[in-house]
Amino acid sequence: MKALTDAERLLLGLVAEMPRHGYELDQVIEQRGMRQWTQIGFSSIYFVLGKLQALGLVAAKKPSARGIPARRDHRVATVVRGGMPQIKGTKARKVYSVTPAGRRALAAQTAAALCELRPAYSSVLLGMINWSVLQREPALRALRARSAAIEKELERLAAIQIEQQPLPDHVEALFEYSLGQLRAEAEWVARTLAYMSSKPWLD
Repeated sequence: MKALTDAERLLLGLVAEMPRHGYELDQVIEQRGMRQWTQIGFSSIYFVLGKLQALGLVAAKKPSARGIPARRDHRVATVVRGGMPQIKGTKARKVYSVTPAGRRALAAQTAAALCELRPAYSSVLLGMINWSVLQREPALRALRARSAAIEKELERLAAIQIEQQPLPDHVEALFEYSLGQLRAEAEWVARTLAYMSSKPWLD
């Protein structure tokens, strides 16, 4: 089987934890701070789930327990008229669960993801390679702004981590990984800023 995309692996893993519908998946992604390293919005979740279903990795069904009304999703039941979204009614939320084939694929691709070293490219690399086009103060000011943004993000992620306690060990490790990367970059920015501030500027 071909490698799944990051978004497909993410949603397959969350559905493998427990059956979920699209809105619940969006909430989990937000609550666990996954927005920082995933490029999947709410509107994309159902599209990706449809691809997983077509591959036979997840199954979908509508809740039908007696006496329990099916949960309804208003966010996916809109039409656009004159450029403005309007509610056209409600749609019962499909609940997605992993299939045996999906669980096997997830296990294989999870192991591959853990051992794969994939370079991560940051916008700061493009900023540094073109450093010489900037004048002294705008360049140093940009690094200071990056430092402030990193500190703000560290505080935000740490607050989410505390708020979600107790966390499963693997989710705790995810937060520590993200926080560790941010701390390492904060140290790099501080060192680079101090070094560049001390150097004579070449016009």
